[in-house]
Amino acid sequence: MISHRKLTCILIFMFALSFPISLAKATGLQIRQFENNSNIQKYVISGKTMGTYYHVAVHTHKKILAENLKQKIEVQLKITNQQMSLYLPSSEISKFNSVEKNKPINISKNFYRVIIQAQKLHKLTKGAWDGTIRPLYDLWNFDKTGLKASSIPDQSKIETCLDNIGFKNIIIKEKNLKKKISPLTLDLGSIAKGYGVDAVAKLLKGAGFKNFFVEIGGEIYVSGERSLTKKWRVGIADPSPGFHSGSYKILELSDMALATSGTYRNFFEYKGKTYSHIINPETGWPVNNNIVSASVLADNCMMADGLATGLMVMGKKKAIALVNTLDNVECMIIIKKPDNQLEEFFSNGFTQHLIGKQSIVY
Repeated sequence: MISHRKLTCILIFMFALSFPISLAKATGLQIRQFENNSNIQKYVISGKTMGTYYHVAVHTHKKILAENLKQKIEVQLKITNQQMSLYLPSSEISKFNSVEKNKPINISKNFYRVIIQAQKLHKLTKGAWDGTIRPLYDLWNFDKTGLKASSIPDQSKIETCLDNIGFKNIIIKEKNLKKKISPLTLDLGSIAKGYGVDAVAKLLKGAGFKNFFVEIGGEIYVSGERSLTKKWRVGIADPSPGFHSGSYKILELSDMALATSGTYRNFFEYKGKTYSHIINPETGWPVNNNIVSASVLADNCMMADGLATGLMVMGKKKAIALVNTLDNVECMIIIKKPDNQLEEFFSNGFTQHLIGKQSIVY
């Protein structure tokens, strides 16, 4: 499975508040009647995956065997792990990382689609998103988040890592992958949860469900409505220090994905300065642009997941300018001002989804 250690580099920390906090670490099934309408059932399915938890809510007039649906969901998530996990030697990504340069490895159709999406993100962000920077993350040792570090990496070591990364060093064919330099390693943690969300959403749509909610470790996709004519409500986590479960903004969404990347939960301090785990692939250093959170709306969660990471690196102006050129994509960028107050900036269409700090109804 993809461990919690890996997920700390995914760079996404939005908590989907459409579920009560008490369910955050629950695993199993719940079945409820919804809004006094005996014809509508709400099925809540949850469990563990990728070193975190997943939640699925399905609202339907049909009576279903929830245990069977849970089993199908977990089979799909296992397939995702088998493609994306760095901790399974037999995974497709591990096989790629272990081969020498110019030696092709065969890949599945699904993994090919993921790689093409990753390539698109890399080009779209002009390299701000890069799925090969794991050596830099390890060098900076962000597993000791929140602690005061005794040192930071030497520039010479950073430059050595920079010589061994770069998505441009991957040769992509429909049936195989090759690397141009042997030390290159691929880590798709920053889109793994989003990809898993999309895979589960596809499974549910294929089973005929129209109104559902899928969340893995904070990345979400909502389909249809939660009840009658009411859209799904989801929350974006408050990036203020000390706020670990509160919502900063509430959105109403339908047929849309939401992912958030942030600096506020994975960092360390050195000589009075805070270093975030969001690393600039060009410099090899943690970003220092005052952005504390980037939230992205898109029509698929893998795009939202990866783009949120890239926007953190790009900076506010370039990030919003890029999003305003994209179809079916919106963003909110939160910065910390010199007085430590927060200020948000939006792409052209983001605010139409906001409803303020209202209570979550699930």
